[in-house]
Amino acid sequence: MAKRVAVVLAGCGVFDGSEIHEASAVLVHLSRQQASVKMFAPDVDQMHVVDHLKNSPTEERRNVLMESARLARGDIQDLSQVNVKNLDAIIFPGGFGAAKNLCSWAVQGKDCSVNEQVKTVLQAFHAEKKPIGLCCISPVLAAKVFPGCEVTVGHEKDERYPDVPATAEAITQLGCEHISKHVNEAHVDEKNKIVTTSAFMCKAPLHEIFDGIGVMVQEVLKLA
Repeated sequence: MAKRVAVVLAGCGVFDGSEIHEASAVLVHLSRQQASVKMFAPDVDQMHVVDHLKNSPTEERRNVLMESARLARGDIQDLSQVNVKNLDAIIFPGGFGAAKNLCSWAVQGKDCSVNEQVKTVLQAFHAEKKPIGLCCISPVLAAKVFPGCEVTVGHEKDERYPDVPATAEAITQLGCEHISKHVNEAHVDEKNKIVTTSAFMCKAPLHEIFDGIGVMVQEVLKLA
């Protein structure tokens, strides 16, 4: 029987939403495993809108659910509609949207707050002992919601991961354990059923990021 997987998006575009290549990679790997996918996003305003050509904020305002619908080809629901009983697993692609729209990590770091719907959904899957997959910066959501969990955002002693040491330190300060892993690997926290991989936290070729996300998806489905 096909595994039923929720994919939670955070907008459309790396600097203010979901990282498009990561979201696509998740969906391709799920498709290859013949999973049944439902996509969700919170119906909230983005923290801000970034001009991706100039990488600078604009005065524009956009809605996270409406922007995520671009990636979902329109087939997406409000995150409030998630029913954990009808799903086997949940996956969060990365991108700054995860740290700006699903929580406020991009501004407040370890002192951030997590969107209440996101927190509720994460806690519901955890309570049902159903696996949670996160990549790139999105593992910080697990670090905030599940003290003591194990996650990776990459390798702490490799120059291809320039932002990892500071992020790993913040994760550790939250009482969680950061596990150094390379881009083609995923870490599985067996106790909490949390699977994480670095994706674009590593300055790697796209195929390496794609393959690492594939490992994450595979491990999530094994636990489902």
